[in-house]
Amino acid sequence: MKEIKISVRGLVEFLLRTGNIDNRIHHAPDTAMQEGGRIHRMIQKSQGGDYEAEVPLTYSITRENYILKIDGRADGILRKADSPVLVDEIKGTYRDLKKIKTPDEVHIAQAKCYAAIYLRDNDLKEISVQITYCNIDTEEIKRFTYDFTAEEITAWFDDLLEAYHRWADFMATWEDKKIESIHRMQFPFEYREGQKDLAAGVYRTIYHGRKLFLEAPTGTGKTISTVFPAIKAVGEHKAERIFYLTAKTITRTVAENTFDVLRNQESLEFKTVTLTAKDKICVLDKSDCNPVACHCAEGHFDRINDCIYDLLTSEDDFNRDVIMEYAAKYNVCPFELSLDMSLFADAVICDYNYAFDPFVYLKRFFSDGIKGDNIFLIDEAHNLLDRGRDMYSAELWFETLNNTRLLIEQAHPKIAGLIKSCETEMQKIMALTDYCEVLVDISPLMQKIGNMSKIISKWLEDHAEGQYRDDILDFYFDILTFETIYELLDDKYVIYAEYEDESFKIKLLCVDPSENLKLCMARAKSTILFSATLLPIQYYKKLLGGTKEDYEIYAHSVFDPEKCGRIIATDVTSKYTRRSEYEYRKIAKYIHDITTEKNGNYLIFFPSRIFMDDVGIIYEKEFFDEDTQEILVQNEMMTEEDREEFLSRFTPGNDIDFGSIINMEVEVEESKSILGFCVMGGIFSEGIDLKEDSLIGVIIVGTGIPQVCNEREIIKEFFESDGEDGFDYAYRYPGMNKVLQAAGRVIRTENDTGIVALLDERFVQRAYADFFPREWKDIKLVSTSTVKNTVNALWSGLDDNLN
Repeated sequence: MKEIKISVRGLVEFLLRTGNIDNRIHHAPDTAMQEGGRIHRMIQKSQGGDYEAEVPLTYSITRENYILKIDGRADGILRKADSPVLVDEIKGTYRDLKKIKTPDEVHIAQAKCYAAIYLRDNDLKEISVQITYCNIDTEEIKRFTYDFTAEEITAWFDDLLEAYHRWADFMATWEDKKIESIHRMQFPFEYREGQKDLAAGVYRTIYHGRKLFLEAPTGTGKTISTVFPAIKAVGEHKAERIFYLTAKTITRTVAENTFDVLRNQESLEFKTVTLTAKDKICVLDKSDCNPVACHCAEGHFDRINDCIYDLLTSEDDFNRDVIMEYAAKYNVCPFELSLDMSLFADAVICDYNYAFDPFVYLKRFFSDGIKGDNIFLIDEAHNLLDRGRDMYSAELWFETLNNTRLLIEQAHPKIAGLIKSCETEMQKIMALTDYCEVLVDISPLMQKIGNMSKIISKWLEDHAEGQYRDDILDFYFDILTFETIYELLDDKYVIYAEYEDESFKIKLLCVDPSENLKLCMARAKSTILFSATLLPIQYYKKLLGGTKEDYEIYAHSVFDPEKCGRIIATDVTSKYTRRSEYEYRKIAKYIHDITTEKNGNYLIFFPSRIFMDDVGIIYEKEFFDEDTQEILVQNEMMTEEDREEFLSRFTPGNDIDFGSIINMEVEVEESKSILGFCVMGGIFSEGIDLKEDSLIGVIIVGTGIPQVCNEREIIKEFFESDGEDGFDYAYRYPGMNKVLQAAGRVIRTENDTGIVALLDERFVQRAYADFFPREWKDIKLVSTSTVKNTVNALWSGLDDNLN
């Protein structure tokens, strides 16, 4: 008989969310994980010999077709001869204990579960439950104690299990259907060359509980080659749940489609949920979870139970549209609904931050350092490096302090005074900073910030409303973020101060996020990191938390290299020292000469928006032909709808009207070439599929090297001190990754033909050419005088090859 396992905490939190436990707003004391652990140990050691700490408890109940197993660990059990056994639940908090009048409902429920299990195991007639709160700063303790007879605690626990009964019944039935369907499931396509070995490598990695760094060029089918073996591993009970983690919305769609293919073609029974950012799925223009402001929040818990069950039993794909449909049907919060459905999903498709961000990760799966039977599939893994740096770094701006103080000083002089003390401390650092300075110690400032944040925290707790409360709350979160990251500081961080556009900031820069990412990946049994551009693989392996024991695979491209012509321009560059109207004109002419040799659609990638505008102005003035061409320009702020509309113009024969910088009213004609002017590393340089005639050429201006700035120089110096090539780590590696991602847009299927043009003389240097994929053969070197003839000859050869 199958076994369904759930922790006491998971059981309580699930039933709380679905309205089966008193769902009044609970306190949720702001426990800090490391400090909370210290508080636990301190209290446990102080209780004497009759107190047993960290007591494992398990309870199983047999149903018709499954065994439900509930387990957990009680913080403490106190046994004294003259009183009932007492089950202790310890919680550390920064709150003023005088303000806690009653315990958090979820804490009481957890303790009562442990008490009921212990009572049954030991055949007791009565038992006591104690909730122990300890202020982390003062170490002051406040306790709440409740006594129960065996009948009371047993009846309560049985009612709790009965509330969970229909959910457990469904999961048991679903588990059978899921496993049976996985065993039947076959690979949905004919294997491409090397693809079966690739999928087998993923499965072996999961089996051995390791990480895999996978470079899989376009055409290798990396999504299906990772998803399929991951599902097979779930079917063999090697894992329980898949997390498909992405950096961009468009790649989430690819994952959704892959699961749909397996459901439709292979009759797979597998539930997936896509988590959408709160601000993108909220029914309000600006998210506000106050029941007064949002009709979904008012009575949400009264309706959510039925909504979840309806959705769970009616659908297998909980994508954004489905979530919105059921949320509207039951008038519940769509964001909270998607989070609730993740508890039942076999695969969760979501942004990186739900697994890695220290402030927004999914605590229901990853709290308290729990290592679950999860598989992490990390798509476009090259993006995780910069995202990791961002997630584990923090900034404090002097202007944030100053502006907040000036705003509130009349209404809240005490808080303003505390902010002023932080300003004064920061001004001392400002006085010693010329332009940008690396700082060794900011502990005096952090002491001031710590004192201030505690006072503000207490004020916010005491004042549910008040003048400037929202501003103070926003300020508090900014400060709390800075404090939290400061606690993570180790030798992989650099603290620096910098003047930036007449503003001043102190930044806690996580130069090397490998340790933080490694800790997060420990929440999974196995992690597969894959990308079309993951070279040099040792660079990514080092900075993304890999170890010597983890695996590496370079998958060969299955596409015929003869179907893509590649050229390097040897007489232009995007070097900052060479930027001039003369250079821009040569680049504009290159674009003209390449795109006029064959009518079709092209993407032209530039190193920056300014560079793109400088070249674009010349191109428009001297080369643009409105009878044969249309220019589309990547705008600075584009909505998802704008992006989709931009890409839809590349589909042959469409007549969607989308203005360009040349003619805002013109409509696309099939005979016209579309030139998309884009920024390298932006939203159109990766994760998009323009197949066959939708795109026939990519022109890349420059080597993608990030602009020189203080932070990049700090990264460079950091890795040089670590014995690495600092320029490679800070500039060349990330730059070439952007180049290869952009180049990968042009050949998407076996039927595609196209041209990749690299416009920078530096590409002929070995330091850059060594990054070219092994399938990049027979690259032609051109100049402004030879490019037309070379491109013409390439197209003649490509057309002959196609025929």
